Amino acid sequence: MHGRVPMDPSGVGISQMVYATVYMPKFKANRNRFPASCVDVHATAQAAIDAAQGDVKRFPAHVLGPSKSSEGQYLYYLVAWL
Repeated sequence: MHGRVPMDPSGVGISQMVYATVYMPKFKANRNRFPASCVDVHATAQAAIDAAQGDVKRFPAHVLGPSKSSEGQYLYYLVAWL
């Protein structure tokens, strides 16, 4: 997991791969981590895709998280854009 913060040790098994919509006012394809406040988790990939339709600032993605950063914030890491 080069470039990623280790999974949160306070909650073994909390971090997991999930489908989500990511709020980004300006899309940056090379961005690979997002604060938890910008991520909405969905049950399926199709649900994430459907939730992002019609909103130019929300993008469907497959993410890993949440993970606690060294600054104490919770982050999600991009696995792939949907």
